[in-house]
Amino acid sequence: MNIVPPAMQRQDGIALWRQIAASLQGDIANGAYTPGGRLPTEAELSARFGVNRHTVRRALEVLSREGLVRVEQGRGTFVTEDVLDYTVEQRTRFSEWIRRHNKEPSGQVLQLREIPADAQTAAALELRTGATVVLLERLGLADGRPVSLTRHHFRLRGMLDALRNQPSITEALKFVGVADYQRQVTRVSARLPTPTEAELLRMPRNRPVLICENVNVDSAGAVVEFAVGCYPTPRVQIVFEP
Repeated sequence: MNIVPPAMQRQDGIALWRQIAASLQGDIANGAYTPGGRLPTEAELSARFGVNRHTVRRALEVLSREGLVRVEQGRGTFVTEDVLDYTVEQRTRFSEWIRRHNKEPSGQVLQLREIPADAQTAAALELRTGATVVLLERLGLADGRPVSLTRHHFRLRGMLDALRNQPSITEALKFVGVADYQRQVTRVSARLPTPTEAELLRMPRNRPVLICENVNVDSAGAVVEFAVGCYPTPRVQIVFEP
């Protein structure tokens, strides 16, 4: 039989699960568990506080309702992360967006190659279906945590080599003669992530992702890019401002 340690004795009528919730809340506030970090298992917390798992579970339910943690079935309990506002503007740039939140942007190229355009991509880029386009699939990170998974499509000659040799999409477009570009169309929807998306974005399968379809044009109004971005709702919300 577990013995409740003195810190978890009933105090002035305060239930044990409330004391546990307050203790874990203090740990989170003090940085013992960082945003996105996993809390100990129910069994480990039961041993730490000397109570049964039902009592621990009730404490975690309170923290979940208060928005301090999220419980992922089969994965554990995690500290809720800061939600980044992704503001859709005429000139939305990934690095600027992340730095605006005082975080360090980085990225991982998953694939860069030429592909035949499907019907959706061809229509957005004003090409015939099956025309050759450049695909850049990139995982975007903020302080090392994934916040976007985007498939960029380009119709410009020389863009494949430009993306191989330039540090960013903006610089690659400049290299092929596009000095500036801006957002023409943005469409937003939501759905559950695929297994691959959930793994790459490090998120549960039962939480939705935001899908953002963008068409970017140059200063003359010619289409230069069609992008489909996938954003994890635990970390990102999309904001439209006039």
